[in-house]
Amino acid sequence: MMNTDLLCGNHTCTSYSRKHPILDGSHAPVRYHGMISREAADQLLSVAEGGYLIRESQRQPGTYTLALRFGNQTRNFRLYYDGKHFVGEKRFESIHDLVTDGLITLYIETKAAEYIAKMTINPIYEHIGYTTLNREPAHKKHVPVLKEAPDGKEPLAEDANLEERLTSLVRRATLKENERTPKYEKVHNFKVHTFRGPHWCEYCANFMWGLIAQGVKCADCGLNVHKQCSKVVPNDCKPDLKHVKKVYSCDLTTLVKAHNTKRPMVVDMCIREIESRGLKSEGLYRVSGFSDLIEDVKLAFDRDGEKADISVNVYEDINIITGALKLYFRDLPIPVITYDAYPRFIEAAKLTDPDEQLEALHEALKLLPPAHCETLRYLMGHLKRVTLNEKDSLMNAENLGIVFGPTLMRAPDLDAMASLNDIRYQRQVVESLINNEDILF
Repeated sequence: MMNTDLLCGNHTCTSYSRKHPILDGSHAPVRYHGMISREAADQLLSVAEGGYLIRESQRQPGTYTLALRFGNQTRNFRLYYDGKHFVGEKRFESIHDLVTDGLITLYIETKAAEYIAKMTINPIYEHIGYTTLNREPAHKKHVPVLKEAPDGKEPLAEDANLEERLTSLVRRATLKENERTPKYEKVHNFKVHTFRGPHWCEYCANFMWGLIAQGVKCADCGLNVHKQCSKVVPNDCKPDLKHVKKVYSCDLTTLVKAHNTKRPMVVDMCIREIESRGLKSEGLYRVSGFSDLIEDVKLAFDRDGEKADISVNVYEDINIITGALKLYFRDLPIPVITYDAYPRFIEAAKLTDPDEQLEALHEALKLLPPAHCETLRYLMGHLKRVTLNEKDSLMNAENLGIVFGPTLMRAPDLDAMASLNDIRYQRQVVESLINNEDILF
């Protein structure tokens, strides 16, 4: 959509250059008139509604302006080029497409301003299809049932001073939340999209107007909505396998929702293979496998998914499987311990009191998305079993923390010194998670 605010020229993007000829879609020169004034452009365009030209600014040489005739007025827009032409958010392959979209936008804004305002600024979503069709039935509130005491005795009242009498060990055990049920919510991955033919918003059910880049489309599930509507769409993305093309480097929640699993298949399959034949392997996870074969495992998962063959018949060296698992975690766009939760885990590691540290870790775990938390729980249980074979593998919780600290968590910023300073705390986080796996998860 064209934006008259751009007339002030406060945009910071790269402007046009004479090194890049201004061409239309057929590679024929467009109406470029060199360095002329606004008045001259207005006079040239006054003869034809919908006409346009491009001129170089007299006030700011080296910058270019699109002059467009609409509504018996000449409108001027600062013009930019970064491989595509644009005057606002939308990018266009040709000036012709930009002008066509602009004229349609200006016409609709003029003739249907009231409708557009209702549609994009203050829509009433309660009465439309998406909200109605996707509303979950109200669940009955769980009412606890008071069980009768045996032998007709009255139930004992809760001791108000129970907390004071709890030992440290028992208090740790009370941190465990058995009732935690994963809710695999996922935000939509919206991208600006150009639709062919008439399209309606799947959220508000209104027409998606315009010729080019009419709205946004979720790259994971294919939901089509207005850009404005995308801000209020619930986090209910259900990724489709036809949109999710790979396993490695795919968002963790996206992958498990697309395959309808609790955890990523890579994690389950690699851990099963490791536990079936590798728990007693010396230096497990510390010793590196052959990088080319690890890459083969990655390609096999990306190509075949859960049908990938990682058995001993194909990969005899268990270090190849451990390497593939570590590579999966490193390749995640959002680490298992997410950027948002990272500071809370580091703060917990800095605490010196064991009980306070455990409680802080417990609170930090609540910040993880359910799919991330479930994956971390499963992995920590596996690593705990690795430590039980320390006599053969020579891998204890501290050694595994050194290996998995930087693998499972990465600093949100790119400050190299801060990242180096956090390495020991990353190790402590993983070490504590392994040692207290049965309490924290």
